[in-house]
Amino acid sequence: MTRDGTTGGLTMGVEEEFLLADPTTARTVPGARAVLRRVHQDASAADGSGCKAEFLATQVESATAVCTTLEELRGRLAADRARLVDAAREEGLYLLSSGTAVVDGGRPPVAEGERFRRISEIFADVVDDYEVCGCHVHVGVPDRETAVAVVNRVRPWLPTLLALSANSPISHGRDHGYASWRMMEQRRFPASGMPPRFADAAAHDAEVERLVSYGALVDDRMSFWLMRPSPWLPTVEFRVADAAATVDDAVLQAALGRALVRRALADLEAGAPEPELDDRAAAAAVWAAARYGVAGDGVDPLTRARRPAAELVGALLRHVEPALEETGDTGTVRALVAAVLRDGTGADRQRRAWRSGGPLAVVELLASLTDAREHEDT
Repeated sequence: MTRDGTTGGLTMGVEEEFLLADPTTARTVPGARAVLRRVHQDASAADGSGCKAEFLATQVESATAVCTTLEELRGRLAADRARLVDAAREEGLYLLSSGTAVVDGGRPPVAEGERFRRISEIFADVVDDYEVCGCHVHVGVPDRETAVAVVNRVRPWLPTLLALSANSPISHGRDHGYASWRMMEQRRFPASGMPPRFADAAAHDAEVERLVSYGALVDDRMSFWLMRPSPWLPTVEFRVADAAATVDDAVLQAALGRALVRRALADLEAGAPEPELDDRAAAAAVWAAARYGVAGDGVDPLTRARRPAAELVGALLRHVEPALEETGDTGTVRALVAAVLRDGTGADRQRRAWRSGGPLAVVELLASLTDAREHEDT
């Protein structure tokens, strides 16, 4: 999250969404207001950073300030999580970083605020049990025209980012068979899935304005596309990833997102041709990533061929390697990717806990993974 926009593709920030759950029942609890009161950050800072309410009273959100290095970002993510974890514990609750609620607590109340009220009114039952959480990465770009051009060039790699982030196999007390059930939940909404290609910023803004005028979106901040020019910051915003089980998982999404933006900027400057995507292949790629994560086959939206997800991850790393070298992040990213391919995604971890101990085991695992302090020496 950057407001300066002076170093395109260098600055970054992360918004993390979390759920609150009862440690004894695993059910979500509408405790956001009490938790945020304890954090003493109900109002966010001028730059958008801080801890704040999300759509439902069972959710809270944190947003980092502007960062330029992965270590700085890691520290801010860990500190924000620690504040929220401690506040939740003081309320007798777990803070969980999961794309979906393992066990819901019935229809959760909507958080306070006119915008949240309008969302609930317009979308009705679609959002009444919409307890989903994402990890949103912002990367600074010079201007809005550049933002649209960058999104056009990054689109082919979004399914692989989703596969690496998958962390929502269990929702409403059952395993739905998908690594990212959150992505299936998001398909309920207009302006979701793979972002369309837009010729320029005017075309993008006109389409969003049309959707708002149709009543399909509450406002220009409501689109669910997996990547977009931020409606309020000079950034591109990756909205593809499930809530990150660990700080490392969030750092990986930020590092890869920034590298993709830097590669796109370099290709723009060099006049490289823009990748051409088939809409059906792109949709299939998103679906396959949601279904299997990194454990099965994916779809390459560029070649329109089925390929093992691990091969698609390798292709992504090769694509961004020059950008990672420029920022000195190659070793960190390769180590984090290797850990995901070796140990599995958050979805794989949740399923192992589910098989061994059911919902309580899953929320205990998620509570442990969410608190970075429990893994500082591992």
